[in-house]
Amino acid sequence: MGLTKTDLFTKEQNEIAAVAKCIAHPARVAILQYLLNKNSCVNTTLVNELGLAQATISQHLRELKSLDIIQGTIEGKSMSYCINPATWSHIKRLFNKMFDQHPCCQESDCC
Repeated sequence: MGLTKTDLFTKEQNEIAAVAKCIAHPARVAILQYLLNKNSCVNTTLVNELGLAQATISQHLRELKSLDIIQGTIEGKSMSYCINPATWSHIKRLFNKMFDQHPCCQESDCC
C-alpha cells in the first residue's frame, strides 16, 4: 500500500494493518507464543528454541519492538524480552472489535 493511500483509511484500519503486517511471519508468531508462555526470555534462549540464527532472531525481535509489541531490558551482554502488556491489550481490543462485528455464532444469510 502506497504511503499516499493510507489517508483513505481510518486510524484504526491503518493500525490493524500495521500490526497484522508485523506479526505476519511464522517466526514472529513463534517468538510471541514463546514469550507469552514464558513471560520473559533471553535472546539466546530463542535461538535454541526456534533453531534460527541469532541474526535472524534479532531481525524479528526488532520488527516486534518497532510497534512496541515486545519490550526488552539489557542484562550484561544479553537482552531479556517480554510482551508489552499495554500494547498487547490494545492489540487484543483492536482485533476483538473487528472480529466481534461478524455474527459468526448465529444463523447468517450470507452466501
